[in-house]
Amino acid sequence: MTELIVTNFNRNFTGVSATAAGVVRVQAERYDMALSDVALPGCPAPVSRAEARRLSRSPGARPFTIWHVRRNSEMRAALWARDVLRLPIRIVFTSAAQRRHSALPRWLISRMDAVIATTDAAGELIPHLHAVVPHGVDCDRFAPARERAAAWRATGYPGARGIATIGRIRPEKGTDRFVATMLEVLPHHPDLTALVIGRAAKADTAFLDRLKAQVAGAGLAGRLLFVGEIAPGDLRGLLPALSLIVQLPRYEGYGMVPLEGMACGVPFVAADAGHYAEFSAQGRAGIVTGDAVGAISGLLDDPARHAAMARAAREVATGHYSVAREADGIGAVYEALWSGCR
Repeated sequence: MTELIVTNFNRNFTGVSATAAGVVRVQAERYDMALSDVALPGCPAPVSRAEARRLSRSPGARPFTIWHVRRNSEMRAALWARDVLRLPIRIVFTSAAQRRHSALPRWLISRMDAVIATTDAAGELIPHLHAVVPHGVDCDRFAPARERAAAWRATGYPGARGIATIGRIRPEKGTDRFVATMLEVLPHHPDLTALVIGRAAKADTAFLDRLKAQVAGAGLAGRLLFVGEIAPGDLRGLLPALSLIVQLPRYEGYGMVPLEGMACGVPFVAADAGHYAEFSAQGRAGIVTGDAVGAISGLLDDPARHAAMARAAREVATGHYSVAREADGIGAVYEALWSGCR
């Protein structure tokens, strides 16, 4: 008797994976559900795609099983199950993209039974929109350190405090912007260490090599560290030790990194992308700016202001962007579908 199948077909742990994992941990306590294909941290063990189809044959008291999908490959699999195999399912799709989808995704999205956007801007680009439900963060798993300086010392990284950008290393994510910013900031803050957290795909290796050469040429290789990808559990331990998160992408669909940092009491500086402006709460929890150097230096040089923003960041995350709140919004879409068939 399975009410809900949540799909996760990507073997890499991406931003989509992270947002899905947070919701699934809540949904596992609310529904008779299964996760299909690839494991997510802290979530029920996944079943195969074949098993997901088998489970969908018996929705129990519900008129059908809902498949919640987030990627093109998952939409295709769900459509095959619904339209070819004629299983009693309905498909819910969540989209965070804030740019026009190409032809195939647009067609796939048009075939969904319900569509959820994570922001108003994303919703304007989607047909058959049912709800806008912002992503949320698990504010129990992501929480402030008891004492930030001690937490930073425990990481083993040099310096007295840390700053980081997190995400795939590539031009779209603005890794080069972060490096350029740090080349200006670090010489004026000798106690600061900057981290680039994430990996570069093979196609972006030359891009990464150029960035490392710039850092070495500036004599900052010991203070601006390319630490690679960090496992989700380890990253959750590192975030509260940071003094600041800096995200400067050229494009971002939503952007969970500042939100996870906020839950840990870490303010952010960011470019105007994704949902960052809304996260910032009019500058109380973070700064969205075209002058990252000035914003970073201003916060690092003003402990009282930094402390106030750190407190506000946690308050905004818990009050407006909890994962329980996201699960509530998604659940309302599910219930509307189920009740519409009664």
